[in-house]
Amino acid sequence: MLAPYACDPAHSRGRRVPEEESAFRSCFQRDRDRIIHSSAFRRLMHKTQVFVVHEGDSFRTRLTHSIEVAQVARTIAGALGLNGELTEAVALAHDLGHTPFGHTGEDALAALMAPYGGFDHNAQAIRIVTRLERHYAGFDGLNLTWEALEGIAKHNGPVTGPLPYALAEYDALHDLELSTHASAEAQVAALADDIAYNNHDLHDGLRAGLFEEDEIAALPIIGACYAQVDAEWPGLDPRRRRHEALRRVFGVMVSDVIDRARALLAEAAPQNADAVRMLGRPVIRFSDPLWADLKQIRAFLFRRMYRAPSVMAVRAEVTKVVEDLFPLYLGDPALLPEKWRADVAAARDQTALARIVADYIAGMTDRFAMQEHARLLGGAA
Repeated sequence: MLAPYACDPAHSRGRRVPEEESAFRSCFQRDRDRIIHSSAFRRLMHKTQVFVVHEGDSFRTRLTHSIEVAQVARTIAGALGLNGELTEAVALAHDLGHTPFGHTGEDALAALMAPYGGFDHNAQAIRIVTRLERHYAGFDGLNLTWEALEGIAKHNGPVTGPLPYALAEYDALHDLELSTHASAEAQVAALADDIAYNNHDLHDGLRAGLFEEDEIAALPIIGACYAQVDAEWPGLDPRRRRHEALRRVFGVMVSDVIDRARALLAEAAPQNADAVRMLGRPVIRFSDPLWADLKQIRAFLFRRMYRAPSVMAVRAEVTKVVEDLFPLYLGDPALLPEKWRADVAAARDQTALARIVADYIAGMTDRFAMQEHARLLGGAA
Protein backbone atom coordinates (compact mmCIF):
# COMPACT_ATOMS: atom_id res chain seq x y z
CA MET A 1 0.00 0.00 0.00
CA LEU A 2 1.33 3.40 -0.99
CA ALA A 3 1.22 6.36 1.35
CA PRO A 4 -0.89 9.35 0.21
CA TYR A 5 2.28 11.34 -0.51
CA ALA A 6 3.83 8.62 -2.67
CA CYS A 7 4.02 8.80 -6.46
CA ASP A 8 1.27 6.55 -7.80
CA PRO A 9 2.00 5.11 -11.26
CA ALA A 10 -1.72 5.30 -12.03
CA HIS A 11 -1.46 9.09 -11.75
CA SER A 12 1.87 9.62 -13.48
CA ARG A 13 2.22 12.75 -15.59
CA GLY A 14 3.27 10.41 -18.37
CA ARG A 15 5.97 10.38 -21.01
CA ARG A 16 6.90 13.11 -23.48
CA VAL A 17 6.20 10.68 -26.33
CA PRO A 18 2.96 8.82 -25.47
CA GLU A 19 3.22 5.03 -25.39
CA GLU A 20 0.79 2.21 -24.81
CA GLU A 21 1.00 1.00 -21.22
CA SER A 22 2.43 -2.43 -20.45
CA ALA A 23 0.06 -5.19 -19.39
CA PHE A 24 2.60 -6.52 -16.91
CA ARG A 25 4.69 -3.62 -15.62
CA SER A 26 3.90 -0.24 -14.12
CA CYS A 27 5.27 2.84 -15.88
CA PHE A 28 7.89 3.29 -13.15
CA GLN A 29 8.97 -0.33 -13.42
CA ARG A 30 9.48 0.19 -17.16
CA ASP A 31 11.57 3.27 -16.37
CA ARG A 32 13.79 1.23 -14.07
CA ASP A 33 14.12 -1.58 -16.59
CA ARG A 34 15.02 0.79 -19.44
CA ILE A 35 17.73 2.34 -17.29
CA ILE A 36 19.19 -1.08 -16.46
CA HIS A 37 19.22 -2.05 -20.14
CA SER A 38 20.80 1.21 -21.31
CA SER A 39 24.32 1.42 -22.71
CA ALA A 40 25.20 4.21 -20.28
CA PHE A 41 24.31 2.01 -17.31
CA ARG A 42 26.56 -0.80 -18.53
CA ARG A 43 29.46 1.61 -18.96
CA LEU A 44 29.31 2.46 -15.25
CA MET A 45 31.05 -0.88 -14.69
CA HIS A 46 34.32 0.68 -15.84
CA LYS A 47 33.95 4.17 -14.40
CA THR A 48 35.69 5.42 -11.28
CA GLN A 49 34.04 5.84 -7.93
CA VAL A 50 37.17 7.04 -6.07
CA PHE A 51 39.89 4.73 -7.36
CA VAL A 52 40.59 4.52 -11.08
CA VAL A 53 39.52 1.12 -12.39
CA HIS A 54 43.03 -0.21 -13.06
CA GLU A 55 44.04 0.34 -9.42
CA GLY A 56 42.27 -2.79 -8.20
CA ASP A 57 39.40 -5.18 -8.88
CA SER A 58 37.88 -4.99 -5.39
CA PHE A 59 37.17 -1.26 -5.20
CA ARG A 60 33.73 0.16 -5.94
CA THR A 61 32.92 1.38 -9.42
CA ARG A 62 30.05 3.65 -10.43
CA LEU A 63 28.03 0.53 -11.27
CA THR A 64 28.46 -1.22 -7.93
CA HIS A 65 27.88 2.09 -6.17
CA SER A 66 24.63 2.64 -8.10
CA ILE A 67 23.40 -0.86 -7.22
CA GLU A 68 24.18 -0.26 -3.53
CA VAL A 69 22.37 3.09 -3.65
CA ALA A 70 19.32 1.41 -5.20
CA GLN A 71 19.28 -1.28 -2.49
CA VAL A 72 19.39 1.30 0.31
CA ALA A 73 16.82 3.48 -1.43
CA ARG A 74 14.41 0.61 -1.89
CA THR A 75 14.65 -0.27 1.81
CA ILE A 76 13.90 3.29 2.91
CA ALA A 77 11.10 3.70 0.38
CA GLY A 78 9.42 0.52 1.61
CA ALA A 79 9.56 1.67 5.21
CA LEU A 80 7.97 5.01 4.31
CA GLY A 81 5.24 3.70 2.00
CA LEU A 82 6.80 5.22 -1.10
CA ASN A 83 6.91 3.81 -4.61
CA GLY A 84 9.92 1.49 -4.64
CA GLU A 85 10.12 1.20 -8.42
CA LEU A 86 10.39 4.96 -9.00
CA THR A 87 12.84 5.28 -6.11
CA GLU A 88 14.98 2.53 -7.59
CA ALA A 89 14.84 4.05 -11.08
CA VAL A 90 16.16 7.40 -9.85
CA ALA A 91 18.81 5.69 -7.72
CA LEU A 92 20.07 3.58 -10.62
CA ALA A 93 20.15 6.58 -12.97
CA HIS A 94 21.64 9.17 -10.64
CA ASP A 95 25.23 8.68 -11.86
CA LEU A 96 24.61 7.96 -15.56
CA GLY A 97 26.07 11.34 -16.51
CA HIS A 98 29.39 10.85 -14.77
CA THR A 99 32.53 11.21 -16.82
CA PRO A 100 35.46 8.80 -16.73
CA PHE A 101 37.59 9.26 -13.60
CA GLY A 102 34.68 10.31 -11.40
CA HIS A 103 34.53 13.84 -10.00
CA THR A 104 38.07 14.46 -11.22
CA GLY A 105 36.97 13.95 -14.81
CA GLU A 106 33.86 16.02 -14.22
CA ASP A 107 35.89 18.92 -12.81
CA ALA A 108 38.22 18.83 -15.82
CA LEU A 109 35.37 18.67 -18.34
CA ALA A 110 33.41 21.40 -16.54
CA ALA A 111 36.41 23.74 -16.82
CA LEU A 112 36.83 22.95 -20.51
CA MET A 113 33.12 23.43 -21.16
CA ALA A 114 32.86 26.71 -19.23
CA PRO A 115 32.83 28.78 -22.48
CA TYR A 116 30.14 26.50 -23.95
CA GLY A 117 27.46 26.39 -21.27
CA GLY A 118 29.20 24.31 -18.60
CA PHE A 119 29.01 20.66 -17.64
CA ASP A 120 27.24 18.94 -14.73
CA HIS A 121 26.81 15.20 -14.32
CA ASN A 122 23.15 15.42 -13.23
CA ALA A 123 22.33 17.53 -16.28
CA GLN A 124 24.33 15.12 -18.45
CA ALA A 125 22.26 12.22 -17.10
CA ILE A 126 19.16 14.01 -18.40
CA ARG A 127 20.85 14.44 -21.79
CA ILE A 128 21.64 10.73 -21.86
CA VAL A 129 18.14 9.50 -21.02
CA THR A 130 16.39 12.02 -23.27
CA ARG A 131 18.72 12.21 -26.26
CA LEU A 132 21.94 10.20 -26.39
CA GLU A 133 20.58 6.68 -25.89
CA ARG A 134 19.41 5.87 -29.41
CA HIS A 135 17.92 2.39 -29.51
CA TYR A 136 14.15 2.83 -29.76
CA ALA A 137 12.29 3.27 -33.03
CA GLY A 138 9.88 5.97 -31.86
CA PHE A 139 12.14 8.35 -29.93
CA ASP A 140 15.65 9.27 -28.86
CA GLY A 141 16.56 8.57 -25.26
CA LEU A 142 14.58 6.27 -22.98
CA ASN A 143 11.31 8.25 -22.94
CA LEU A 144 11.10 8.01 -19.15
CA THR A 145 8.13 9.29 -17.19
CA TRP A 146 8.04 12.89 -16.00
CA GLU A 147 8.53 11.68 -12.41
CA ALA A 148 11.72 9.77 -13.25
CA LEU A 149 13.15 12.70 -15.22
CA GLU A 150 12.28 15.12 -12.42
CA GLY A 151 13.99 12.84 -9.91
CA ILE A 152 17.17 12.57 -11.97
CA ALA A 153 17.31 16.33 -12.51
CA LYS A 154 16.67 17.55 -8.97
CA HIS A 155 17.05 14.70 -6.48
CA ASN A 156 19.59 16.89 -4.66
CA GLY A 157 17.11 19.75 -4.37
CA PRO A 158 15.70 22.59 -6.50
CA VAL A 159 17.87 23.67 -9.42
CA THR A 160 18.05 27.44 -9.62
CA GLY A 161 20.30 30.06 -11.18
CA PRO A 162 22.02 29.58 -14.53
CA LEU A 163 21.26 26.06 -15.73
CA PRO A 164 23.83 23.76 -17.33
CA TYR A 165 23.03 23.69 -21.04
CA ALA A 166 21.99 20.02 -21.03
CA LEU A 167 19.33 20.68 -18.41
CA ALA A 168 18.19 24.02 -19.84
CA GLU A 169 17.85 22.47 -23.29
CA TYR A 170 15.52 19.72 -22.15
CA ASP A 171 13.57 21.78 -19.62
CA ALA A 172 12.62 24.18 -22.41
CA LEU A 173 10.90 21.28 -24.16
CA HIS A 174 9.43 19.52 -21.12
CA ASP A 175 9.01 21.55 -17.94
CA LEU A 176 10.46 19.61 -14.98
CA GLU A 177 9.50 22.34 -12.47
CA LEU A 178 13.13 22.74 -11.46
CA SER A 179 12.45 25.39 -8.82
CA THR A 180 10.61 22.98 -6.52
CA HIS A 181 11.82 20.01 -4.53
CA ALA A 182 11.50 16.59 -6.10
CA SER A 183 9.21 13.79 -5.00
CA ALA A 184 9.86 11.97 -1.74
CA GLU A 185 11.06 9.02 -3.83
CA ALA A 186 13.79 11.11 -5.46
CA GLN A 187 14.75 12.60 -2.10
CA VAL A 188 15.21 9.06 -0.79
CA ALA A 189 17.52 8.28 -3.71
CA ALA A 190 19.66 11.30 -2.82
CA LEU A 191 20.01 10.32 0.84
CA ALA A 192 20.69 6.70 -0.15
CA ASP A 193 23.58 8.01 -2.25
CA ASP A 194 25.05 9.72 0.84
CA ILE A 195 24.57 6.60 2.95
CA ALA A 196 26.16 4.30 0.38
CA TYR A 197 29.29 6.32 -0.29
CA ASN A 198 29.87 7.23 3.36
CA ASN A 199 29.88 3.53 4.14
CA HIS A 200 31.69 2.02 1.17
CA ASP A 201 34.37 4.70 1.07
CA LEU A 202 35.36 3.61 4.57
CA HIS A 203 35.63 0.03 3.26
CA ASP A 204 37.65 1.05 0.21
CA GLY A 205 39.93 3.40 2.12
CA LEU A 206 40.80 0.64 4.58
CA ARG A 207 41.37 -1.81 1.73
CA ALA A 208 43.67 0.67 0.01
CA GLY A 209 45.70 1.19 3.19
CA LEU A 210 44.97 4.92 3.32
CA PHE A 211 44.06 4.73 7.01
CA GLU A 212 43.74 2.14 9.78
CA GLU A 213 40.77 0.79 11.68
CA ASP A 214 41.95 2.34 14.94
CA GLU A 215 41.71 5.74 13.26
CA ILE A 216 38.13 5.38 12.06
CA ALA A 217 37.12 3.75 15.37
CA ALA A 218 37.87 7.12 16.96
CA LEU A 219 35.18 8.75 14.82
CA PRO A 220 31.54 9.21 15.87
CA ILE A 221 29.09 6.38 15.12
CA ILE A 222 31.90 4.09 13.94
CA GLY A 223 33.56 3.67 17.34
CA ALA A 224 30.27 2.64 18.95
CA CYS A 225 29.69 0.08 16.19
CA TYR A 226 33.13 -1.47 16.70
CA ALA A 227 32.44 -1.61 20.45
CA GLN A 228 29.17 -3.45 19.85
CA VAL A 229 30.92 -6.03 17.69
CA ASP A 230 33.73 -6.53 20.20
CA ALA A 231 31.22 -7.02 23.01
CA GLU A 232 29.17 -9.55 21.06
CA TRP A 233 32.02 -11.30 19.23
CA PRO A 234 35.26 -10.95 21.25
CA GLY A 235 38.37 -12.04 19.34
CA LEU A 236 36.59 -12.02 15.97
CA ASP A 237 38.71 -12.40 12.83
CA PRO A 238 39.78 -8.86 11.76
CA ARG A 239 38.07 -9.00 8.37
CA ARG A 240 34.79 -10.19 9.87
CA ARG A 241 35.12 -7.61 12.65
CA ARG A 242 35.46 -4.84 10.07
CA HIS A 243 32.48 -6.04 8.08
CA GLU A 244 30.28 -6.43 11.15
CA ALA A 245 31.17 -2.97 12.42
CA LEU A 246 30.67 -1.15 9.12
CA ARG A 247 27.40 -2.85 8.35
CA ARG A 248 26.18 -1.53 11.69
CA VAL A 249 27.24 1.95 10.58
CA PHE A 250 25.06 1.40 7.51
CA GLY A 251 22.16 0.42 9.75
CA VAL A 252 22.53 3.48 11.96
CA MET A 253 22.32 5.81 8.95
CA VAL A 254 19.33 4.03 7.39
CA SER A 255 17.40 3.88 10.66
CA ASP A 256 18.06 7.56 11.34
CA VAL A 257 16.76 8.63 7.92
CA ILE A 258 13.62 6.52 8.30
CA ASP A 259 12.87 7.83 11.80
CA ARG A 260 13.48 11.45 10.88
CA ALA A 261 11.49 11.21 7.64
CA ARG A 262 8.54 9.65 9.44
CA ALA A 263 8.50 12.55 11.89
CA LEU A 264 8.79 15.19 9.14
CA LEU A 265 6.08 13.57 7.03
CA ALA A 266 3.76 13.28 10.04
CA GLU A 267 4.33 16.94 10.84
CA ALA A 268 3.77 18.17 7.27
CA ALA A 269 0.97 15.68 6.49
CA PRO A 270 1.23 16.07 2.69
CA GLN A 271 -1.87 14.66 1.02
CA ASN A 272 -0.25 13.86 -2.32
CA ALA A 273 3.09 13.83 -4.12
CA ASP A 274 2.71 17.40 -5.35
CA ALA A 275 2.27 18.59 -1.77
CA VAL A 276 5.71 17.15 -0.99
CA ARG A 277 7.18 19.09 -3.92
CA MET A 278 5.62 22.35 -2.74
CA LEU A 279 6.65 22.18 0.92
CA GLY A 280 9.75 24.27 0.30
CA ARG A 281 11.96 21.93 2.32
CA PRO A 282 13.05 18.30 2.08
CA VAL A 283 11.15 15.65 4.00
CA ILE A 284 13.85 12.99 3.66
CA ARG A 285 16.91 13.91 5.70
CA PHE A 286 19.22 12.90 8.53
CA SER A 287 18.55 14.07 12.07
CA ASP A 288 20.67 17.04 13.12
CA PRO A 289 22.81 15.02 15.61
CA LEU A 290 23.58 12.30 13.07
CA TRP A 291 24.32 14.87 10.37
CA ALA A 292 26.82 16.53 12.71
CA ASP A 293 28.51 13.14 13.22
CA LEU A 294 28.54 12.44 9.48
CA LYS A 295 30.23 15.77 8.81
CA GLN A 296 33.14 14.62 10.98
CA ILE A 297 33.35 11.33 9.07
CA ARG A 298 33.22 13.15 5.73
CA ALA A 299 35.93 15.58 6.81
CA PHE A 300 38.12 12.60 7.74
CA LEU A 301 37.49 10.92 4.38
CA PHE A 302 38.18 14.14 2.50
CA ARG A 303 41.49 14.62 4.24
CA ARG A 304 42.71 11.04 4.36
CA MET A 305 41.15 9.53 1.22
CA TYR A 306 39.90 11.99 -1.39
CA ARG A 307 42.97 14.22 -0.93
CA ALA A 308 45.48 11.50 -0.08
CA PRO A 309 48.80 12.02 -1.93
CA SER A 310 48.47 8.75 -3.85
CA VAL A 311 44.92 9.61 -4.93
CA MET A 312 45.92 13.16 -5.86
CA ALA A 313 48.77 11.88 -8.01
CA VAL A 314 46.35 9.76 -10.03
CA ARG A 315 43.91 12.68 -10.19
CA ALA A 316 46.60 14.80 -11.84
CA GLU A 317 47.32 12.07 -14.40
CA VAL A 318 43.71 11.52 -15.40
CA THR A 319 42.94 15.25 -15.47
CA LYS A 320 45.58 15.53 -18.17
CA VAL A 321 43.87 12.78 -20.17
CA VAL A 322 40.63 14.80 -20.33
CA GLU A 323 42.46 18.09 -20.89
CA ASP A 324 44.37 16.58 -23.81
CA LEU A 325 41.47 14.78 -25.48
CA PHE A 326 38.94 17.62 -25.47
CA PRO A 327 40.89 20.14 -27.62
CA LEU A 328 42.08 17.31 -29.85
CA TYR A 329 38.53 16.24 -30.80
CA LEU A 330 37.31 19.84 -30.91
CA GLY A 331 40.06 20.78 -33.36
CA ASP A 332 39.65 17.67 -35.49
CA PRO A 333 36.14 16.18 -35.11
CA ALA A 334 37.01 13.64 -37.82
CA LEU A 335 38.75 11.76 -34.99
CA LEU A 336 35.33 10.98 -33.51
CA PRO A 337 33.80 7.58 -34.39
CA GLU A 338 31.75 7.38 -37.56
CA LYS A 339 28.41 7.14 -35.75
CA TRP A 340 29.03 10.63 -34.32
CA ARG A 341 29.64 12.19 -37.75
CA ALA A 342 25.99 13.03 -38.44
CA ASP A 343 25.79 15.02 -35.21
CA VAL A 344 29.03 16.80 -36.10
CA ALA A 345 27.69 17.67 -39.56
CA ALA A 346 24.54 19.11 -38.01
CA ALA A 347 26.45 21.24 -35.47
CA ARG A 348 25.57 24.88 -36.11
CA ASP A 349 28.54 26.46 -34.35
CA GLN A 350 31.54 25.82 -32.12
CA THR A 351 29.35 25.59 -29.03
CA ALA A 352 27.25 22.79 -30.56
CA LEU A 353 30.44 20.99 -31.59
CA ALA A 354 31.90 21.35 -28.09
CA ARG A 355 28.76 19.78 -26.66
CA ILE A 356 29.14 16.79 -28.96
CA VAL A 357 32.77 16.39 -27.90
CA ALA A 358 31.71 16.63 -24.24
CA ASP A 359 29.04 13.98 -24.81
CA TYR A 360 31.62 11.66 -26.34
CA ILE A 361 34.24 12.14 -23.62
CA ALA A 362 31.68 11.96 -20.80
CA GLY A 363 30.51 8.61 -22.13
CA MET A 364 33.99 7.08 -22.06
CA THR A 365 35.01 4.54 -19.46
CA ASP A 366 38.25 5.04 -17.54
CA ARG A 367 40.17 2.48 -19.52
CA PHE A 368 38.85 3.60 -22.92
CA ALA A 369 39.80 7.21 -22.21
CA MET A 370 43.33 6.11 -21.32
CA GLN A 371 43.54 3.86 -24.37
CA GLU A 372 42.38 6.66 -26.67
CA HIS A 373 44.84 9.08 -25.12
CA ALA A 374 47.67 6.63 -25.71
CA ARG A 375 46.50 5.85 -29.25
CA LEU A 376 46.05 9.45 -30.36
CA LEU A 377 48.81 11.14 -28.44
CA GLY A 378 51.26 8.32 -27.76
CA GLY A 379 52.66 7.13 -24.46
CA ALA A 380 51.10 7.46 -21.03
CA ALA A 381 49.02 10.42 -19.95
